[in-house]
Amino acid sequence: MSDETPGLPDHDLVLVVDFGAQYAQLIARRVREARVYSEIVPHHVPVAEMLARRPKAIILSGGPSSVYAEGAPSIDASLFEAGVPVFGMCYGFQLMASGLGGEVARTGAREYGRTAVSVAEPGTLLADVPAEHTVWMSHGDSVTAAPAGFSVLASTATTPVAAFENVDAGFAGVQWHPEVLHTEHGQQVLEHFLVDIAGCRQTWTMVNIVEEQIESIRAQIGERGHAICGLSGGVDSAVAAAIVQRAIGDRLTCVYVDHGLMRQGETEQVERDFVAATGVDLKVVEAEQRFLDALAGVTDPEEKRKVIGREFIRVFEAAEAEVLGEAVKETGETVAFLVQGTLYPDVVESGGGAGASNIKSHHNVGGLPDDLEFELVEPLRTLFKDEVRLVGEQLGLPPEIVWRQPFPGPGLGIRIIGEVTRARLDLLRQADAIAREEMTAAGLDRDIWQMPVVLLADVRSVGVQGDGRTYGHPVVLRPVTSEDAMTADWARLPYEVMERISTRITNEVEEVNRVAVDITSKPPGTIEWE
Repeated sequence: MSDETPGLPDHDLVLVVDFGAQYAQLIARRVREARVYSEIVPHHVPVAEMLARRPKAIILSGGPSSVYAEGAPSIDASLFEAGVPVFGMCYGFQLMASGLGGEVARTGAREYGRTAVSVAEPGTLLADVPAEHTVWMSHGDSVTAAPAGFSVLASTATTPVAAFENVDAGFAGVQWHPEVLHTEHGQQVLEHFLVDIAGCRQTWTMVNIVEEQIESIRAQIGERGHAICGLSGGVDSAVAAAIVQRAIGDRLTCVYVDHGLMRQGETEQVERDFVAATGVDLKVVEAEQRFLDALAGVTDPEEKRKVIGREFIRVFEAAEAEVLGEAVKETGETVAFLVQGTLYPDVVESGGGAGASNIKSHHNVGGLPDDLEFELVEPLRTLFKDEVRLVGEQLGLPPEIVWRQPFPGPGLGIRIIGEVTRARLDLLRQADAIAREEMTAAGLDRDIWQMPVVLLADVRSVGVQGDGRTYGHPVVLRPVTSEDAMTADWARLPYEVMERISTRITNEVEEVNRVAVDITSKPPGTIEWE
């Protein structure tokens, strides 16, 4: 049925219709964890347009509205006559019930958070799930009567219809959120719908993804095209480059701009380990002094970002002109390919689909032929961050690159409060390296989303070290847990780990005599300080 999914011929497609839930991306990820390909569509997309994509199944997400509120998002009832299996969650469950002739009412009984659910009849959806278990609820209205032809499977103390199904029609739904971790057996329930009710094929695996992307890049770039990729040291650009390198070999050149703002050992990691793992043709541009000169005297955070961004573009474009100028001379090709590590969440947030990207309008760089066009190559455009890491492992990239914490583009430049100088960068690099070593030694690398170390370079505080008074800088540890960086909570690090980090930094890093920990969530704080 999904043979015509654009760009993904070998996978069934599940569309997740987003009704404004904070969980739409999470639902799409859970579907993929069940090895079925999924994409998100906003609820205002016409049903005919959704059906034109030949989905194997459609999931209606939760949302903050009441189905009866004026202006509440709805779905055209023609969806339920199209012969496509549909699964409703929370708000989507209520829309389904009302759209198919059931009853939804404001009963005055609201359920939020962990709730006990009782399974009366497991049916197909709740097969092999314990009769009593805990789920995550978030609703004010309740389904009081299921549509004709549906079996009621479960209830709670205040919700008479908490799950239903009509397997012959391919319809099922639950009042709770099966996608969140707080719901027990949620993934099992989702898979029962996808596989046992909708008949989806579980073909979305990392091996398939890599092979399909390699084929599609070969088709896009052709036999002679030359591609260039800016490596940042981060996982996205590294994995994108590794896939393209597999596809076209030495017709890809990677450019790494060494701006002197990286953490300890990261530039060497790219120059040595990434090249060893992939055999990629790497051009390193040494630009540390240029960046330091441009940042001299700059203390305003926004200004720093602008300066670093501007210098990066200038340096990268000069390298681009050199690499592609040579390639054009050799091949006579007038199309150059620019590899970018765009991920699926970027695509969703910019309102696009996950299909092929348009040709990028690229202001022409001095030193390149006037008729040269740039086309974007985005091998990760359909993937979530956790999938990118798995693809990186599949390609044999070093774990230090694959599991590297997210790192801001401006690097340590925005982790120094005050002017950026080489001395301050070296000091921060030392403190950061100690913190990372201790986190690794404690086995916490995969539990912590990120732990920026921030140098308060414009602040000095009194300390006592070696029987004498010191007047040194504080550093701040910012450990956070997050799934998507949109929201984050401060990570509760074990006291003994914090103690080791603090003792080592104050002993080993001259000029630092105080270590603080930032315990602010996001919101209200951001993850980075600047």
